[in-house]
Amino acid sequence: MAGWLRQQVHAAGSRGIVVGLSGGVDSAVVARVSQLAMPAGVMTVIMPSHSDPRDAQDARLVADAFKLPVMTVDLSAPYDALIDSVQETLGSAVRGLASLDDPATRLAMANVKPRLRMSTLYFVANRLNYLVAGTGNRSEIAIGYYTKYGDGGVDLLPLGSLVKSEVRALARDLGVPAPVIDKAPSAGLWLGQTDEGEMGFTYAELEDYLRKGPVSVAPAVAMKIERLAHASEHKRHLPPVFQPS
Repeated sequence: MAGWLRQQVHAAGSRGIVVGLSGGVDSAVVARVSQLAMPAGVMTVIMPSHSDPRDAQDARLVADAFKLPVMTVDLSAPYDALIDSVQETLGSAVRGLASLDDPATRLAMANVKPRLRMSTLYFVANRLNYLVAGTGNRSEIAIGYYTKYGDGGVDLLPLGSLVKSEVRALARDLGVPAPVIDKAPSAGLWLGQTDEGEMGFTYAELEDYLRKGPVSVAPAVAMKIERLAHASEHKRHLPPVFQPS
């Protein structure tokens, strides 16, 4: 994997790789492999935005364990300013706008965070002439469990062919700190949010489905997975282009 990353960087005429360090196992693995690929050309970025403080602590734990170059950009204030500005303007333009407690509104607000983070990573990448390495794995990509033009908007996906258990196994081989490997996966969209709680099934069930087919999980779980995969199909393709007849 490190060799592949190095080839991609050189082919693009870039000088290195930037990785958003979230405190989770996926970003820890990508950061470490990127460091192995480009020892003098890696930068990690911690980007809290009203986040659980443990996430930044775990991100720093990873950076310290591997002596990774790291910078912190607190996006709480930019997030607040953007949400307040858009919500105020939208509220005056659209009657009957849902309250901030509405689930759809909460999701729209939550998706701003990964998009702000990706804008930050690309600013850093452009300044350094680096590529942005994403942290999505096969399990998440299969059901679209990522934000379009947020954590899905990257240059490279080194974990894109690995399911979650394979990522954890690789993390152990690489020496990622145990607390990071063992913590419940979370996108950090809001306090208390977990991947499995939001998906409605476990990563183990999703992995069984991807490897063995729908008969390997309960029918209700298979239906949830298939519904998510179908609804997120647009995320895995470039935007459709009108072709004049």
